[in-house]
Amino acid sequence: MSDALPSPSKTGPTEEEIAALDAHWRAANYLAVGQIYLMDNPLLTRPLAPEDIKPRLLGHWGTSPGLNLVYTHLNRLIAQRGIPALCVWGPGHGGPAVLANSWLEGSYSQTYPDVSRDEAGMGALFKQFSFPGGVPSHVAPETPGSIHEGGELGYALAHAYGAALDHPELLVTCVIGDGEAETGPLAGSWHANKFLDPVHDGAVLPVLHLNGYKIANPTVLARLPEDELDALLRGYGHEPLYVAGDDPLTVHRAMAAAMDRAFDRIRELQDAARTGGDTARPRWPMIVLRTPKGWTGPAEVDGVPVEGTWRAHQVPLPGVRDNPGHLRQLERWLRSYRPEELFDAEGRPTDQVLACVPEGAARLGATPYANGGLLLRDLPVPALDEHAVPVDRPGSALHEPTRVLGGLLEAVMAATADRRDFRLVGPDETASNRLDAVYEATGKAWQAGTLPTDEHLARDGRVMEVLSEHLCQGWLEGYLLTGRHGLFSCYEAFAHIVDSMVNQHIKWLRTSRRLPWRRPIASLNYLLTSHVWRQDHNGFSHQDPGFVDHVLNKSPEVVRVYLPPDTNTLLSVADHVLRSRDYVNVIVAGKQPSFDWLTLDQARAHCARGAGVWEWAGTEDGSREPDVVLACAGDVPTLEVMAAAGLLRRHLPELSVRVVNVVDMARLMPHAEHPHGMPDSEYDALFTRDKPVIFAYHGYPWLIHRLAYRRAGHAQLHVRGYKEEGTTTTPFDMVVRNDLDRYRLVMDVIDRVPGLGVRAAPVRQAMVDTRTRHHDWIRAHGTDLPEVADWTWEG
Repeated sequence: MSDALPSPSKTGPTEEEIAALDAHWRAANYLAVGQIYLMDNPLLTRPLAPEDIKPRLLGHWGTSPGLNLVYTHLNRLIAQRGIPALCVWGPGHGGPAVLANSWLEGSYSQTYPDVSRDEAGMGALFKQFSFPGGVPSHVAPETPGSIHEGGELGYALAHAYGAALDHPELLVTCVIGDGEAETGPLAGSWHANKFLDPVHDGAVLPVLHLNGYKIANPTVLARLPEDELDALLRGYGHEPLYVAGDDPLTVHRAMAAAMDRAFDRIRELQDAARTGGDTARPRWPMIVLRTPKGWTGPAEVDGVPVEGTWRAHQVPLPGVRDNPGHLRQLERWLRSYRPEELFDAEGRPTDQVLACVPEGAARLGATPYANGGLLLRDLPVPALDEHAVPVDRPGSALHEPTRVLGGLLEAVMAATADRRDFRLVGPDETASNRLDAVYEATGKAWQAGTLPTDEHLARDGRVMEVLSEHLCQGWLEGYLLTGRHGLFSCYEAFAHIVDSMVNQHIKWLRTSRRLPWRRPIASLNYLLTSHVWRQDHNGFSHQDPGFVDHVLNKSPEVVRVYLPPDTNTLLSVADHVLRSRDYVNVIVAGKQPSFDWLTLDQARAHCARGAGVWEWAGTEDGSREPDVVLACAGDVPTLEVMAAAGLLRRHLPELSVRVVNVVDMARLMPHAEHPHGMPDSEYDALFTRDKPVIFAYHGYPWLIHRLAYRRAGHAQLHVRGYKEEGTTTTPFDMVVRNDLDRYRLVMDVIDRVPGLGVRAAPVRQAMVDTRTRHHDWIRAHGTDLPEVADWTWEG
């Protein structure tokens, strides 16, 4: 198929170079097959025997030859052009290929000296693959040069664009498997080229690898007519180059030419923008690579076609250990790569195999861009005193917490204007979430067309808005993994869209923490706002606080969840998470006006504790244990607990009430279960061992029970929270519908403090009557009761 790209600026590879490329590719294929099958006899110095074969054959051969081809030709491009490069391997099942290439180039042995680049090391490389105590079959954190876990498909291209942002010197190649190309996140990721600034960002070179099949079926894009596929890719804004075939030398020549032409075009586009002032949106090149699935593997097994079919996806010869015919076929397959030409007697790669391999940090397995902690700098977070709100008396003034946070983020954006290593991402909600102060320092990244009515769009903007939570998440993950900082702002209910993505990132961080060579990266920080309790015009569809539950199920050494009750605690939490490393931090905070409870110094101390008694809010005198504990976590639950404490102070002044606020949800867990968890002695001192605890919680009440079920006082713990009662209604009616309101909390106290029920019956009846009056009032007036709407703290 013809294309409009200019001719390459250099001559193509010589026959000698083609022979070297082919040798490298054959060596990588040999190593990939060896990892799937062999646990001994790596150089075939004797005929294969059943005891040389692993007892459990695991791995994926089908995509490996294509990945080996891309790796081989990237080596040539990097070495000849002297460019820093990174590759994101979307077909992560092709772990054998990436491991093989990193071993060939020496980066694997440099990272793991016990897997040396010789016969013994080759044997170790083979045996460890998908073997107990070894390494995963996917591209994983253990794989040098990787920033992308290959176990779940769909996120490769988003990760690649995130890596390229603010790295103007970097070429990020992204191999996209045709199975992965069927996923929704990958389909959305094609639009990322509308956000890539050719001046300040690097380039992404997608390689769509069409080998025709996924596990058991053909793939959609591989079966499209060529003109339809071409129209689709051009419609996404790319200029596709096509490489196809099954003859290795022909494919090598075509692939080398395509790589040269793609890189020349990339440099042309970047030069036009950086020195020529061209502001047109680039049409970036990409490569479409069509090679057979399981290329160079067995053509048939037991009379059934394998190469070029879905049967080559995993292990083409499954019965090698028990079937002598399969064993002989495996040996013929391995010897077809002519290993005696590729490795010397000691098992080291020959000079011809390594002729195209770059050196040092230019190797894909050694690039610092894939170990982002090596590039990470501390984030210049300004002093909080410049942004904190004054609090002369608790509960007397209101602020919009996220709007104040927006001022802090604007200062961070301004402080990183030259170094460009901080980004704010979110699905079209920056202004809605009251963070629009950042536009004083930067605009919204945008390379597509603009109109006079547009606001804050900028080619060099560092706010990323696109109505795809998947793309936002993928961008930020790629950005963080390559050594930068960021924040993901999202409506609380729709953070669930990236449940699976955050799960993968948490697994990545957990594994990375166990690898001493992986340097810590900036934490993945979520700000969940527009939350469940204030969806006045959106209603039930926007009401779901369960992302916190999802995250707290994950690796405790990685996950943190914070529910700041007011503006200054939000600032303190934000300061902490923006400076942290190797965590996934979730902050849930409202954007609507809410009461200020703590001064900045008090907020800092409270956040450091994670949970604590608000002495000024209760009625304890210190002479005895409280009669009841009113606990809260979250801004709206805190308001309702404070209002309930005020009602108890007025109507039952003799009652000793303790108010406890929880900011760090993990504090409720036992210390043995989470690093932030409280020892039993500390928990008992805070909540008592046997007094009723009425807990008003932001989300689903069952989470609090799960976190605290081992505590001595669990039988006395009564939790109120969201229980799937939602609609478009007034703010206070939302809490009433879910029995989280101040009147219900007072009723709970009366019902659960021993001996209080009879003598406080009139108070309880007054609470019931007020709830009934509320029901009638909002339907008549459309607003909350005056005593609710105009409430302030009088304690």
